[in-house]
Amino acid sequence: MRVTISDMADALGLTKSTVSRAMNGYPDISEATQLRVKRMAQKLNYQPLSHAQAIKTGRTRSLGLVLQLSDHDAQRPFLAEFLAGVSAGASTKGYTLTLASADDHAHLIEIFRSTLRDGKADGFILPRAMVDDSRVRMLRDAEVPFVLYGRQDNPTGCAWFDVRGEDAMHDAVVHLAALGHRDIGFINGGLIYNYAGLRRAGFIKGMTACGLSVSEDRMIDNAVTLDDGERAAAKLLDLPNAPTAIVCAVDRTALGAYRAAAARGLQIGKDLSVIAYDGVQEGAHAHPPLTTFSVDNREAGKCLATLLVRRIQGEPPETLRETVSATFIQRGSTGSPALP
Repeated sequence: MRVTISDMADALGLTKSTVSRAMNGYPDISEATQLRVKRMAQKLNYQPLSHAQAIKTGRTRSLGLVLQLSDHDAQRPFLAEFLAGVSAGASTKGYTLTLASADDHAHLIEIFRSTLRDGKADGFILPRAMVDDSRVRMLRDAEVPFVLYGRQDNPTGCAWFDVRGEDAMHDAVVHLAALGHRDIGFINGGLIYNYAGLRRAGFIKGMTACGLSVSEDRMIDNAVTLDDGERAAAKLLDLPNAPTAIVCAVDRTALGAYRAAAARGLQIGKDLSVIAYDGVQEGAHAHPPLTTFSVDNREAGKCLATLLVRRIQGEPPETLRETVSATFIQRGSTGSPALP
């Protein structure tokens, strides 16, 4: 016979309500009681009926994630690590992952609306926070729990997990300055994304901290692909006093800078230093390997899922904001500037 919640309550000497709330992770139930209930559930092999739980609690115990396939890196290898992390984080809390994909932004908003209407998820993870984020407005207005992978200038109602890319850009400049570079260029990401403003500010802060002059003609925005990086680096390298080093907000553009350097007979790591951010595998296999700040996408996915479950369970978004540092990986693409 199937073990019921009444059987659990009798075995523990608790009320059915307390057992139910403990199993669902409600914050008004102590961690000790929750642990005790969950251990008894394992001992008795208690399995709640998911459809009955949804009817009773109004929850599906599912986390929603909608990916936009038209994003420049939507199908990159790191996506598999990120999804694995989200799935693992959800599973440890007794949740599943509901995944959908959209062809473009209009389709993405349509999917959000239908998912909300059909009640397929209790809350959503929003990858890649945007400056003007219609997803945030929609979910905030609908009072639906969500957590951002990234931050927002308007933090009202927002929970988030983010990696401090601005600190990485600052530290990239410090690293290059310590090697002797004084003329450093910057290739930024897409300005529609919130990270771009943060990383630009981090680069400028690093230049200022090292006593280096900041020049607008040595900072190029809106580069997110290999071709974008090649074009941006070509523009920098063709300046009358070309920079001896380039900081890139994303690895893909840095690999484009490799192309631009090769076309001009420049050797990366000797004639031109390049440092970036992301930690994609292509960078490790470039010639020479790319110096970068690496992001643990699996751990990011796990943290986002955990934060979203806590938000669903009623914790205020202001208490669910976490940031971590990227990991510096020094390789062969940075070195002292070539002698005149």
